Amino acid sequence: QVQLVESGGGLVQAGGSLRLSCVASGSIFTINAMAWYRQAPGKQRELVATITSGGSTNYADSVKGRFTISRDDAKNTVYLQMNSLKPEDTAVYHCNADIRALVVGKVRRDDYWGQGTRVTVSS
Repeated sequence: QVQLVESGGGLVQAGGSLRLSCVASGSIFTINAMAWYRQAPGKQRELVATITSGGSTNYADSVKGRFTISRDDAKNTVYLQMNSLKPEDTAVYHCNADIRALVVGKVRRDDYWGQGTRVTVSS
């Protein structure tokens, strides 16, 4: 069973920083693209940042220059460094990963989601 577990959320003042982490566990062979999404109250989930297995990154316009996504494949972990936080960054942040793993005796490639970590930015 593959699981993604996020951590690092919390309450921070505007202008502050947080670093989110997401660790993948299970009988994992390879992790392809990884991403961070967020969902603010009353809004749809939106893509924040992505990183490929080769390290190429992409960001939503709203976070460019403030957020940095990175990964440590030795630790099956993806990070999101968030600087210059704004109240509009308040949301539950979820990680997502495209993972090839052994699941119930079969090698499968599936899309996995974490349960989310809450980020609240006060003005």
